[in-house]
Amino acid sequence: MVFTLATWNINSVRLREDLVQKLLREEAPDVLCLQECKSPVEKIPTEGFAALGYTHMVARGQKGYNGVAILSKIPLVDAGGMDWADLGHARHVAGRLENGVVIHNCYVPAGGDIPDRAENEKFGQKLDYLTQMRDHFRSDTPQKSILVGDLNIAPREDDVWDHKALLKIVSHTPIEVQHFTDVMEAGGWADVTRADIPTGRLYSWWSYRAAEWDSADKGRRLDHIWASRDIGSAGHSSRILRAARGWTQPSDHAPVFASFDL
Repeated sequence: MVFTLATWNINSVRLREDLVQKLLREEAPDVLCLQECKSPVEKIPTEGFAALGYTHMVARGQKGYNGVAILSKIPLVDAGGMDWADLGHARHVAGRLENGVVIHNCYVPAGGDIPDRAENEKFGQKLDYLTQMRDHFRSDTPQKSILVGDLNIAPREDDVWDHKALLKIVSHTPIEVQHFTDVMEAGGWADVTRADIPTGRLYSWWSYRAAEWDSADKGRRLDHIWASRDIGSAGHSSRILRAARGWTQPSDHAPVFASFDL
């Protein structure tokens, strides 16, 4: 079975329903994982997605905040969701495809602006969330699994526009990168995107604050596609659809793609 998967922080699925439909029409991934849907599940605009062939969905929603959904052309069933760090947030949902592959769709907390848990509760929540992810995957090693989403960390020096300038900026601080690495190592996860594109600057997010985001190109790679160790070599054809950041009333994130032979 060959299928293409995309992950995208849509920053309100109802506000940007037309952009989701545009992506589905023009790029036609078999599976689309959305984060920051900002909608209760029952208000996600599924009718238009179903008309394009995406008749299957598993989701966790919440009014105005967070929210994750997996849209699929391929049949899938709900495989649960975790509330890591006990925040009461809709930040994780898992779906199981017919071939047994489990897709984890995650939205890690952004962590606020100050990288100090003593001064910033949100930063502490982010670290706790990652710690519980690590512990979960350490005790329940993933097999035949894919993990995607807005993980809100750019781990490598070439995942940000200026490594030294961002070392004290939330999303690229050493403590966050270490927590990120711990989660990967605990689950034996492989970074599919960087396996395909091993060198060079690579971004999936550009701030709304930068009017000239494209020419300034001060981006970060916050969105990721991982595969468990047993299927790590099955991922290929990775790319980031940078053009989507320039669509009308866009999300500040661009979709990330990969294909899998499983």
